[in-house]
Amino acid sequence: MLKKIIFQTFSLSFLVLSSANSAESGGMPQLNPEFWFSQIVWLVLTFGILYIILSKLVLPKISDNLETRKSQILENIETAEKQREESEDKVKQFEKIILSSKVEAKNIFNEARKKVLNDINKKRIALEKDIDEEIATTEKEISKLKNGSEVKIRKIAIETSSELIKQLIGEEVNNSSISAIVEDRSRKNKEKQDGI
Repeated sequence: MLKKIIFQTFSLSFLVLSSANSAESGGMPQLNPEFWFSQIVWLVLTFGILYIILSKLVLPKISDNLETRKSQILENIETAEKQREESEDKVKQFEKIILSSKVEAKNIFNEARKKVLNDINKKRIALEKDIDEEIATTEKEISKLKNGSEVKIRKIAIETSSELIKQLIGEEVNNSSISAIVEDRSRKNKEKQDGI
């Protein structure tokens, strides 16, 4: 290939020499056919060395760098894709965990609520039972006091009446007659209350 370039260069220089004889009188050294051969040699030499440097040193490094970058970019894309898939899987797992936690928390709350309601009902029933027992006991005591109080009231009324009469008259009066009067009055009061 280099031979072909050199041959074409010499052919071209010959054609240019023959047609540029008229330019030698112009005074420009580039157009003087006397200097063309050296110019062509230096041109071929300079561009040949530049071609060799570019083709053997620079271009392979550039192509290697491009290939390395391309492979690195592809690896980065693959890694990013894997990480994206992993993150999507993690998000799905996280959502499942959150959902199961919500369901579990709801179940725990419902169980605790049922337990509290059962405890409240048991305590309410026990409290109602205790209150009913207290009411029954109190009613019995009141009934006892009511029955026993009539006798005590009569006795107190008899004693008080006899003391008052004794103080008014100055003599003691028979307790049986006072007792009959107190019983008669209490019977009339009771009949009056029952009639109402």
